[in-house]
Amino acid sequence: MSSMARRGAPGGHLCWSYDDPEALADQTERHFAASLAAGERFWYVTPRPSDLTAERLRALPGFTDAERRGAAAVVPLMSTYSPDHVVDPAAQVAAYATATDEALAAGHTGLRVVAEATELVRTPAQLDVFTRYEHLIDRYMRTGPFKAMCAYHRPKLGDRTVTELACMHPQSNVDDLLFRLYAVAPEDGHAALAGELDMSNHELFRTALDRADLHPVGGELVLSAANLRFLDHRALSLLAEYAHRRGATAVLRTPRSATARLVGLLQLPAIRVEVTP
Repeated sequence: MSSMARRGAPGGHLCWSYDDPEALADQTERHFAASLAAGERFWYVTPRPSDLTAERLRALPGFTDAERRGAAAVVPLMSTYSPDHVVDPAAQVAAYATATDEALAAGHTGLRVVAEATELVRTPAQLDVFTRYEHLIDRYMRTGPFKAMCAYHRPKLGDRTVTELACMHPQSNVDDLLFRLYAVAPEDGHAALAGELDMSNHELFRTALDRADLHPVGGELVLSAANLRFLDHRALSLLAEYAHRRGATAVLRTPRSATARLVGLLQLPAIRVEVTP
């Protein structure tokens, strides 16, 4: 992972795990500044409108002015997410797409959101649905001018939950995250794999694939593996099983010719490797 990803660079789709509320406030201020500079509309979505981050934002002269112009807002969590705290993934993506369109119509270049979403992933059922939403909104970001930092309080959630969320993002500040599965532009396929897939994260990989719920096109699931440094035979078998259940061939695009040789040795007809430059 790049140093930029670990720092939490403003932009894109970032999972930000924090222990100290001051750290969240610092990152939110950075994203607000980047949003202003880019001409975007900025939202801070929070379950507690009077929390530390909201108070620090409102103390910024630039934020007060941006609020008056409709360029910034502190948004109550339940005004953007389901009131029963179980998100409808497709409906939530549609809501943010509408909000993005409204920002564009008002003369902004897009919408940027920092969302403190800890309360939406406290139970296993919430986590399962919300990680599906994370992948869907990641897909939308490949085509729409929408950016988001999803913030999660590690002490409340625990390391395992944070890892399950972080692996569905292209960027994260979770230093021990070994692999990521995230969306790509439609012309580049269905998703990207990055990092390392080994015996330590097979179950997490299986879960991430199921939550991404990739749909074949023309009988193929195209996966970019340009940034996948390592995958073992079991990870390949899991991918083959996933593709087979969807009646598809997984097309793995990678610069590593050794992957093609391994697939051949394992005799996995549900995977085709395309060695890229």
